Amino acid sequence: MSGLSIGQVAERTGLSVHTLRFYEREGLLAQPVRRGAAGHRVYEEDDVDWLGVCVRLRASGMPLPDIRRYTELVRAGQGNEAERLEVLREHRERVLARMRELDESLKLITHKVAVYEGRLGLRDEVPDCAP
Repeated sequence: MSGLSIGQVAERTGLSVHTLRFYEREGLLAQPVRRGAAGHRVYEEDDVDWLGVCVRLRASGMPLPDIRRYTELVRAGQGNEAERLEVLREHRERVLARMRELDESLKLITHKVAVYEGRLGLRDEVPDCAP
């Protein structure tokens, strides 16, 4: 039987075997994982590709229930594209808001670095600042 073992998929996706099993239990895979003659999981390239999507969504802060909802919509097939779009648009807005927050944080941190570099003589001028 062709396919990939759970260990091979873990290596390719960067997810642990435990996480792969968890994702399967949580319904985050777009298609059921086949089982080999000995009962071992057998993954396909499509599974690896889908897990890549899940990893990116999770890394961007999408909650597991939202990933599950998106997966359910994908699994259901054509006809729900508007719902999929809404899930992704809502998440995009959360990501953009978080990026704005991080940008403001980075500005503050960069300013503080410049202040302390100035105080330590590592910079020619010291910006005006609070402690």
